[in-house]
Amino acid sequence: MSDPMLRIAEALERISPPPTRAPDFSVAEAFVWHVAPDRLEPVARVNRVDLGLLIGVNRARDTLLENSLQFARGMPANNALLWGARGMGKSSLVKAIHAEVLRRGESLKIVEVQREDLPSIGRLLHLLRASDARFLLFCDDLSFSSDDQHYKSLKAVLDGGIEGRPENVVFYATSNRRHLMPRDMIENERSSAINPSEAVEEKVSLSDRFGLWLGFHPCGQDDYLAMIRGYCDAYGVPIDDATLRAEAIEWQATRGARSGRVAWQYFTDLAGRRGVRL
Repeated sequence: MSDPMLRIAEALERISPPPTRAPDFSVAEAFVWHVAPDRLEPVARVNRVDLGLLIGVNRARDTLLENSLQFARGMPANNALLWGARGMGKSSLVKAIHAEVLRRGESLKIVEVQREDLPSIGRLLHLLRASDARFLLFCDDLSFSSDDQHYKSLKAVLDGGIEGRPENVVFYATSNRRHLMPRDMIENERSSAINPSEAVEEKVSLSDRFGLWLGFHPCGQDDYLAMIRGYCDAYGVPIDDATLRAEAIEWQATRGARSGRVAWQYFTDLAGRRGVRL
């Protein structure tokens, strides 16, 4: 190679980012995927609640726990989409399930991926494929707009392309939308496209690639109050049932909604007023 060409090659080598190396997965049970540069950051303490404190999601809890245990034990398992009402514990359930799997003596790493980083998912899978560990990829609040192309990257996880999805990776996502895109957008594309069925088929069919669909629905008043009572008992916040009921219902009325998130917000206020640290 001539000297000018050699100098160009050396310059390109210097400015090219080095291949991303997998971290020592033994240092933590949870990681967050970042890009620019690509890296997996360990999480020392995951922000989550105990599985027993999640009220009104028994069916989803049991199904997701069984699927996760199967996967952690090296058995086949499905990707899962947790969809439905806001604030009903979808992301909390995923994190609580991970903790329960660990508590039962199984080994499972959880890796959180942001929706905007989905185009880099192929690079992440390449890192995870080479590991002996088993990984639960988790994307919270997943949804797509009409001009969003990120959904194509997600197929690398759900379908795996030529190489196939790594056997040591399963993908869980939460969304307020069953088909990951707004209903009015689906109808608009169907009505304005030359071929209405093909216009939305690719995006709508993305949710069909999840083996598990777990629906979350708005909670009733009894479950709402039971959530708060569970928090009070677990964290040692003293309050009688009559006071709790009156305050919690008033709190819910001011929010115009009733959900697990609203229950936790009321409990946080109560704990602060009672001088209890969480």
